[in-house]
Amino acid sequence: MFVGFYGKYLNVFMFPYNKLVVIFVSIVIGITFSSCTAKIKKESFVNTENYDFANPKIINLPQVLDEISGISYYPKDTSVFAIIDEDGILYKIALNDPSTVKEWRFDKQRDFEDLVYRDSTFYVLVSNGDIDKLTFVNDKIEIEKIEFPNASKKVNEFESLYFAPDSGKIVLLCKQCEEDKKTILTSFYFNDSSKGFENYATIETEPIFQKMGSKKEKIKPSAAAVHPITKDLYVLCSVNNMLFIQNEQGKLKEIIKLNPKIYKQPEGMAFTPEGDLIISNEVYLEGYATLLLLKNKKKG
Repeated sequence: MFVGFYGKYLNVFMFPYNKLVVIFVSIVIGITFSSCTAKIKKESFVNTENYDFANPKIINLPQVLDEISGISYYPKDTSVFAIIDEDGILYKIALNDPSTVKEWRFDKQRDFEDLVYRDSTFYVLVSNGDIDKLTFVNDKIEIEKIEFPNASKKVNEFESLYFAPDSGKIVLLCKQCEEDKKTILTSFYFNDSSKGFENYATIETEPIFQKMGSKKEKIKPSAAAVHPITKDLYVLCSVNNMLFIQNEQGKLKEIIKLNPKIYKQPEGMAFTPEGDLIISNEVYLEGYATLLLLKNKKKG
């Protein structure tokens, strides 16, 4: 009876004790996990010596630009030319008054992805690799269409077009191409004299995966541009929430993880002559499409 009496109360006291041990262990694990998570987040979205990626100037855009994709900076009046995904319209956005937007129609509805302005000519990239070459004549647009080989077969997908100053080429960087494997990203350049396309450089993805610490995701570029001062190639990858930088020799220099709360759907990128970086951000779920302005901290 004595044993039964104390055994009864021992069980009563032991049950709360065991429960407290479980709660205590859970709290310790939770705190540890939270600390690790906070550390990862803090390290993920740091700024660089050139740009405050965590704190860009945000310019809200009018609704007509919700699907903004490619952009090109226009230094003559500090404005940005832009295209949208689903319609053949060229837009001009005044950075000092983004509510003022001019537009010119140049094509019907297609999947337009990127834009390069060079020598008074606009080169507009279609997702299958086709290029619409635009020139202004008395405030009207004249258009020349150039077809990418096998574009109708839908074996290649492009979102990035950029000018390479070292070679003087207009370059198409693959998002997903037939020649690509997980280890490389291929590119082509547009030969303006022959109106054809030829193989350009390849980007090795293994160094990118090593710095990312993961091989689960395929690298899918959504925009690219060459820095006017350092000549580094900046490649924006919206799906991967990051941007990577290569030097002129094609060596990986840096990977910047982008905060998805700011860079919700970045699809376009351009530099000013002073090295300021501009990224276009499609609208995502709610809010506005935006231009994100990042001042070059090393200029001047």
